[in-house]
Amino acid sequence: MTEKLADRVGLADVEPILNFMGENKMARWRGRNIGIIFQFFQLLPTLSAVENVVLPMHFCQVGHKRERWHKAMACLELVGMADHAQKLPGQLSGGQQQRVAIARALVNDPPLLVADEPTGNLDSETSAAMFALFREIVAQGKTMVMVTHDRELAARLPRVIEVLDGQITEYAAGYQAQIAAATVPANGPETSPIISISSSWAKKEARAARIR
Repeated sequence: MTEKLADRVGLADVEPILNFMGENKMARWRGRNIGIIFQFFQLLPTLSAVENVVLPMHFCQVGHKRERWHKAMACLELVGMADHAQKLPGQLSGGQQQRVAIARALVNDPPLLVADEPTGNLDSETSAAMFALFREIVAQGKTMVMVTHDRELAARLPRVIEVLDGQITEYAAGYQAQIAAATVPANGPETSPIISISSSWAKKEARAARIR
């Protein structure tokens, strides 16, 4: 995270520290404080599922080897992937890889989660289970920011920032009714709602995830 980006997302409490960090320390700070769920997983193909989940703890020097292994397995259990812990990514379906990627993002217990289409590769049942998990995470005081094209998913969230034709519109309560009434032509512009689930961590600056 650069100094300019820290200014934009309102990290008031840590900005003075970030400004004096070198690249290595900055990388460790990101690893401990920001969990990223990539749309296309970004799992290392030569490592097993559990080894992929262990990796962030290794990079950030969190815990000892045995502790890392147990924590990684607990996160895989949380997303229903403990039985596939020893499989390589190539042996897993897209939905299974997505769940491993979610476990990896959670393993360092970061206060902020950033997700790009986190349920896009999941079936409806698994998607519902992961969404319930995200709600539990936010209820614990964490902040989660999601990007999605799924308006039904967006309608279930308390705060939405929608990008359409280069314009940014923010919604709070009542977004479900507003999107139910919205119509987009079949050949019209692609809509990318940017969704923020607020939490106490973000409220320190009140607008922690706002796009400016």
